[in-house]
Amino acid sequence: MSVLTIQIQQKLGELEKWYKSRKGSIVAFSGGIDSTLVLFLARKFQGRENAVGVISNSESLKKKDFELAQEICSQFDIYLEIIKTNELADERYNVNPVNRCFFCKEHLYSDLSAVKNKYPDFDVLNGTNFDDFGDYRPGLQAASNHEILSPMADCKIAKEELRQLARYFELPNWDKPASPCLSSRIPYNHVITRQKLQQVEDAENMLNEMGFSDVRVRHYDSYGKIEVPSEEVERLVLMQDEVTARITSLGFEKCVIDTEGLVSGKLNRAIKNQINTSN
Repeated sequence: MSVLTIQIQQKLGELEKWYKSRKGSIVAFSGGIDSTLVLFLARKFQGRENAVGVISNSESLKKKDFELAQEICSQFDIYLEIIKTNELADERYNVNPVNRCFFCKEHLYSDLSAVKNKYPDFDVLNGTNFDDFGDYRPGLQAASNHEILSPMADCKIAKEELRQLARYFELPNWDKPASPCLSSRIPYNHVITRQKLQQVEDAENMLNEMGFSDVRVRHYDSYGKIEVPSEEVERLVLMQDEVTARITSLGFEKCVIDTEGLVSGKLNRAIKNQINTSN
């Protein structure tokens, strides 16, 4: 078990007080490290009967992330409910506007109401951390509309501190690369379809098998653009012929390597000026 700094120990104490001041929690769970820690601590500080994980097995969630979420709940004896959201059937979502995440979270939090009805005294929580407020995240407004609570943000837990806590508690995904929803790979105003999401998932799985653990395949309709960390770009370029052959076998006409390297939220650059103007 790793050792926590005094500062993070203090923040863990604040988290314990946060949870123990509430009766129970319903956690919007994705299998990612943020919501995993939120759910794990709910189970730890509020008890098994008062901690419920809820995951949506939607088309925008990677199959391996869905399976990991189930494994984590089994490992830590956490009760998990599985729901099915249908955001792809909502034109407001699938036309992929710049505030797509708002409609996604609207569906999730609305569908969570059925679980909330079974546990009326429990709060609904998400995995938003303190760093998330530094990026464009329209889903935060949906959370606010539905009065969703964010213990990591409330206790000012930044992403790196969150990972340190997850490592301390030996959560199996503490060092897992971020895995945003598959729809985030499709540029704004490009229509989202099940076929595109499946192509992205298959392409990223293939690249994982080739040794690239942290990867994004952006779907530009006819071609895919691959992002890996900057220090791995050279290796990817050397494998370009093989990668191109395998990517095109999945239905892409061609693939392009992004030589800048992986940058989380890169597609938000295209709307930065629009966001600033609207504000």
